[in-house]
Amino acid sequence: MASLRTADSRLRSYFKENYIPQVCEALLCGLLITCPEDPLKYLQKMIITIMESGLESLLWDMCIDPSMKPKIRRLSETYMEQLFGLDDQLMTPELMIKACTFYTGHLVKTHFCIWRDIAIPLINEENILAEKMEKAIEYDNFRLQKYVFRLWHSYAAGQKKLLTEALLRIRKMCHHYKLIITLTKWRDKARYEYKKREDELMLKHELQLRKWRSKVKVAAKEEPIPPEHSLSKASLLGGIPECDISLLPERAVSQIFYYLTLRELVICGQVCHSWMLMTQASSLWNSIDFSKVKNIITDKYIVSTLQRWRLNVLRLNFRGCLLRSKTLRSVSLCRNLQELNVSDCPTLTDESMRYISEGCAGVLYLNLSNTTITNRTMRLLPRYFPNLQNLSLAYCRKFTDKGLRYLNLGNGCHKLIYLDLSGCTQISVQGFRNIANSCTGIMHLTINDMPTLTDNCVKALAEKCTRITSIVFIGAPHISDCAFKALSTCNLRKIRFEGNKRITDACFKYIHKNYPNINHIYMVDCKRITDGSLMSLSPLKQLTVLNLANCIRIGDVGLKQFLDGPVSTRIRELNLSNCIHLSDASIVKLSERCSNLNYLSLRNCEYLTDLGIEHIVYIFSLVSVDLSGTNISNEGLMSLSRHKKLKELSLSECYKITDVGIQAFCKGSLILEHLDVSYCPQLSDEIIKALAIYCIYLTSLSIAGCPKITDSAMEMLSAKCHYLHILDISGCVLLTDQMLEDLQMGCKQLRILKMQYCRLISKEAARRMSSMVQQQEYNPNDPPLWFGYDYEGKPLTKQEITPLKEDEEITVTDSIYSGEEEVV
Repeated sequence: MASLRTADSRLRSYFKENYIPQVCEALLCGLLITCPEDPLKYLQKMIITIMESGLESLLWDMCIDPSMKPKIRRLSETYMEQLFGLDDQLMTPELMIKACTFYTGHLVKTHFCIWRDIAIPLINEENILAEKMEKAIEYDNFRLQKYVFRLWHSYAAGQKKLLTEALLRIRKMCHHYKLIITLTKWRDKARYEYKKREDELMLKHELQLRKWRSKVKVAAKEEPIPPEHSLSKASLLGGIPECDISLLPERAVSQIFYYLTLRELVICGQVCHSWMLMTQASSLWNSIDFSKVKNIITDKYIVSTLQRWRLNVLRLNFRGCLLRSKTLRSVSLCRNLQELNVSDCPTLTDESMRYISEGCAGVLYLNLSNTTITNRTMRLLPRYFPNLQNLSLAYCRKFTDKGLRYLNLGNGCHKLIYLDLSGCTQISVQGFRNIANSCTGIMHLTINDMPTLTDNCVKALAEKCTRITSIVFIGAPHISDCAFKALSTCNLRKIRFEGNKRITDACFKYIHKNYPNINHIYMVDCKRITDGSLMSLSPLKQLTVLNLANCIRIGDVGLKQFLDGPVSTRIRELNLSNCIHLSDASIVKLSERCSNLNYLSLRNCEYLTDLGIEHIVYIFSLVSVDLSGTNISNEGLMSLSRHKKLKELSLSECYKITDVGIQAFCKGSLILEHLDVSYCPQLSDEIIKALAIYCIYLTSLSIAGCPKITDSAMEMLSAKCHYLHILDISGCVLLTDQMLEDLQMGCKQLRILKMQYCRLISKEAARRMSSMVQQQEYNPNDPPLWFGYDYEGKPLTKQEITPLKEDEEITVTDSIYSGEEEVV
């Protein structure tokens, strides 16, 4: 039935009711035991026998011959027959006697032992109890000893541990006291050296200031001399020994004259015959810049210069020059010319370009920006400039899409790698298709101030210009995320956008996916960028410059996710100006992750406090930091003074800092080169004194909007900071002409001077000073109301600081003097 467990229930019932398994079992057993010669007849006979006997009486051995069955009969249902000897085949008399004897002996032994235990009392019961008690006492003593030993062992271990800890504490205390003694001695030594250095600096400062004042007195006693000779006279007062430059090696002389402008080079050639020979070296005339003398140079001199040095000239700059056509044609004489800049030349025409192109076939760099060229000039470019690599057509609005199609004529401009189309609003989508067909090798693309630039223009350009690595789209408000999708075929390394409100976080996902080697990202004033964008940029391993200024939706969460990626170890420059949601937590993360950061801007991050600024000190690679408009105080400046490597610091509009904080910072920043403390009206002369004593390598200083600065402070600055190049004293209403005289004598390397709203400085003194600097801004009017103080430097009340109405506005023309205009 085992094989029928899964069979149909009807089949199983049939087998059970007809005894099929029992019949098979009896027949099979008969066959196995009897082994008949003819098994078929044997089976037929046995089946007849089973039918006659009936199925109810069927047994498994029914088909076996009785002679072949075993002699021992089947056991009965009970063992009584065996016990009383009725079964003579299994039980013999001998076995019965042994069984009865064993059974009787066992009963006697059992009953005797019980009777003995009850009837016979124990004689040695006391001894047994004593032995048991002794064993119990011994066992109890053993357990007690074991317990006591455990307690003693734990106590001993605890005492040993306490002793070890006491020894460690004693050793730590001894080491601590040694450190205290060492640090105390070191601190005393450091204080002594610091005080010694301070005294030496102060003594040196006093000596230099005294020497400076003596020079001023000597200069005041001398007869007045013209401004053009005052510089040389002042240098003689300094006691500088004379040096014959002609004795220097020719290579050194060429390197010295290389830094001079064309005007300065001509003046040097008029000094003496030896200097004239030195200025005639051919290497000095490889590059001629006429733009710096455009207001004083004549066309005749330009033509003669080009004719004389036509074989040596490689680079020409005519930017902003108002030249005649004949003068421009003389450029064609320079057969070896490689770079030509004629931008902002209003007299440049297609005819002039025809003459230039016919003679200067080797030009590699051509700047035609803001000129009046038309399609005629565009037709000349591929024909005469086959090697052109850099082309600027910025703000050239008179050529059309047809002119761009001319770029494919002849050999075409297929070597062009840089193209500037800024401000060319007349170019349509078809024009960009023409550029793509003509200039497939473009790598750097600049399109600024292009409100007509759309995603379709970028798509048309990116279809064939797949080598683009750099794009600059400033002032293109209609560019969206689709442009990045179109540029996915390019290997971009640099992206620069500004003022775009359609770019979202989706574009950064394209950047992460398609541009893994990008290293510069400028996304300034893109209002829709959020923390999600920073999270998308975190996997970039080559990113070194990130500028997200004015992206006001960026916060601590996004910056943390950005810095958690591998990009944090590569970033060199980070600009987060006006990201107003950033706090101290971001600065802490920056100090932990950005070990190679060099430039950091956190301008107008209002939630930044001294606690976060303290962590900036731990960015050891930092050289420039902008904290303008933050809540930094003197404590933050004292923390920054421990950095020792900062070269540039901007603290504009930081109203919580005072002279004490600036002094503390200057003492620790001896290599400071740039400082901006503009619009901090609480600062006084003490900061200038600190700069003059400690920061003598200062090259740029802005103290605009600091009305407490006086001439005495600027005198110290002029006496000590001889490397000053840029100075902004706008709004310093207490400064007079004496300050300019000090600058003329002390800061001889000054190049840019801004003195707006300095009413005590006369126009004559400003005119004299203009001959000493390259760029000067001067305005003698009173400071505007938004400066927060009047013409005497006194603070204004809130009622006085009110915006002027349109009908009350006063238009003031700034008086700006330059060195070139003074010569004229």
